[in-house]
Amino acid sequence: MTGTLPSGIELFDVHRLRLAEAEAPTLSPEHVAARDRLWDAAVRANPTLFDGPVVACAKIRWEDPHTLFLHWAPVTYRHYALRRVPGAAALPSLFVNTVQPTDDGRVLVARMSPSTAAPGRWQLPGGSVEPPGGGEVLDEAALRSQAARELAEETGVDVKPDELRLWAVTRGENSSIGLTYLAPARPEAGLRECFRAVVVAEHAEGRDPELDELALVRSPEELAGLAGPHVDYLEPIVRKYAQVPPTGA
Repeated sequence: MTGTLPSGIELFDVHRLRLAEAEAPTLSPEHVAARDRLWDAAVRANPTLFDGPVVACAKIRWEDPHTLFLHWAPVTYRHYALRRVPGAAALPSLFVNTVQPTDDGRVLVARMSPSTAAPGRWQLPGGSVEPPGGGEVLDEAALRSQAARELAEETGVDVKPDELRLWAVTRGENSSIGLTYLAPARPEAGLRECFRAVVVAEHAEGRDPELDELALVRSPEELAGLAGPHVDYLEPIVRKYAQVPPTGA
């Protein structure tokens, strides 16, 4: 089931995911050279960029109205420089994020720090999906584990993977696919203390935290009041939560 919102973001109601590995598209030598030139220039501009392994979305198809079959391919971050290479085939990115509610019905959103690839941007806690290690598989359990890890690393909120449930899937800019999980609601004071501890710990290690500011919003109108850019999926997700808060959230 899918709906295209006025923002151009597609919001899917997915109850079950199936996943299978696919191959990344073969590139011509010219496209490889152009990709690498663009990536090298980006690294010179921001030395914190890291060409680590990630998962791209090779294809999606519906098996029934609520079951999405997702084909994924292992790439590295430099693959996405192909988006700026004329005629090149760049796969959409695949990422996980988490809606972390408060017990009074607000949603935690956070701002990317100046040292990141998207400084000042508001988004949900999350990150790119990583490929499985040797002998492991990429399945729903692995995706929940990655979402839980991102939430803990970025906000300090510790949640067990089996406490998360797939709540929405988005398709936005560059056809990127976002898997949005829902965490159990928590009191505001606890969320702020967890986040503060992460920021202090990162600064103590001489690093900038990935997220440098936290906000709790109840509606798209409150979200619009936050200064700075917002990631494309954020308003539709906040609107969905505000309209129909999940049972038990």
